[in-house]
Amino acid sequence: MKSFAFVAVASVWLLLSECPAQVLAGEGVAAAQANPGTATSRQPNVILILADDLAIGDLAGGDGERTRTPNLDRFAKQSVQFSQAYSGSCVCAPARAALLTGRYPHRTGVVTLNMNKYPKMTRLRRDETTIADVLGEAGYATGLVGKWHTGRGDGFHPLDRGFDEFEGFFGSDDVHYFKYPFSQQRTISDVEDQYLTDDLTRRAIDFVHRHQEHPFFLHLAHYAPHRPLEAPPEIIARYLDQGFNESTATIYAMIEVMDRGIGELLAELEGLGLADNTIVIFASDNGPDPVTGERFNHELRGTKYQVDEGGIRVPLFIRWANRFTPGQRDQMVTFVDLMPTILDLCRVQVPTNNQVDGESFVPVLNNASASHSTTRFWQWNRAHPNYTHNAAVRRGQFKLVRPFVTRSAKLKDSTEPEVLYDLQNDPTESRDVTDKHPDVARQLSRELKQWCDSVERDRVRSKAIPADTK
Repeated sequence: MKSFAFVAVASVWLLLSECPAQVLAGEGVAAAQANPGTATSRQPNVILILADDLAIGDLAGGDGERTRTPNLDRFAKQSVQFSQAYSGSCVCAPARAALLTGRYPHRTGVVTLNMNKYPKMTRLRRDETTIADVLGEAGYATGLVGKWHTGRGDGFHPLDRGFDEFEGFFGSDDVHYFKYPFSQQRTISDVEDQYLTDDLTRRAIDFVHRHQEHPFFLHLAHYAPHRPLEAPPEIIARYLDQGFNESTATIYAMIEVMDRGIGELLAELEGLGLADNTIVIFASDNGPDPVTGERFNHELRGTKYQVDEGGIRVPLFIRWANRFTPGQRDQMVTFVDLMPTILDLCRVQVPTNNQVDGESFVPVLNNASASHSTTRFWQWNRAHPNYTHNAAVRRGQFKLVRPFVTRSAKLKDSTEPEVLYDLQNDPTESRDVTDKHPDVARQLSRELKQWCDSVERDRVRSKAIPADTK
């Protein structure tokens, strides 16, 4: 297992100062500064659940009319809910890279999503450190159930990236819901006798049962509702009867099965007496896939593949029973902030091998009025990055966008002008306010260019480990 250099998590002092007294009862500063390598019984378990291509509007609470996600709706009411949560990218693999490392995906080497066409651009560099690496070093049992999508082959397998256990699949190739290639550790076999989402639920529950006596980190990476659109026919029929078209009916059926499984997992935590000491996080990797048709998404502009709000805004619910007071938070947080936040909550130090781009938002979890003033960036195009396309920066209420042009891999520099949006007054990104705020537009444009230069330098840095070049 890797050895890391560590830096103390600064926000632990904010946590100590802002937590309710009952949270800290019996826990002194020494406990809050526990060293990595000694996971104690007081450290929480963590379950990180990720949906795939789920829109904010896909949750039943989104339109208030259909009850298709009763378990997630209930879970959301028990959680801290973030109204301004963002993925690390508008597509799958880079978003997961940001989630796993706390770094912008370009720095990690994961910049696109097709593992067959671009194997070197869809895998985490060997010198990157994952949250599983760090928690494993701290004594946690670490498991991934479901979709990996950040590399395959020697050195890039989940078991080489900090996970003790892997039950899932590497990407989207040949994965269907009633027939799919499935890895148990390093052994791959075809499964044809069950529905994928139910299978992942069963395996996640099994992981929790086997590791209930010690701290664990479980990443449950669901495939639903990613295409192909497949679900049990009897559930699809119910949504067709409600008047939805076949595509939307199937998507909602897929989500219902996932919701049912999440409910079963949460019930197991209760039954095992683990709910009070388990942090459960739910999010989606990016917005809805336009190929699957239009559906309700709060009128947000754009979809998956675009850095508009509809492509990168995601649901984010975080529950730690009896520790966090449920309610809404309006501070902006993103996937790069999740790793340092989770480590902060687990009293595990952040590694210094690669500087994380995110920062812990534990103070926000404890106090709705706490500040979390950040500037965050996004960019994606197919194949090698061309930063004139599909890039964005947000700070405060303003977001500057270099517009999406094409999903083609053959790109020339874009000549489309940058657009400035005031998200506080225009959350659907319908009005360019560059003329009203020219100084803001110029400043954000400069910062976006500086970020593009920075992450590109990091992306092409010398390959210190030979396996990265193969």
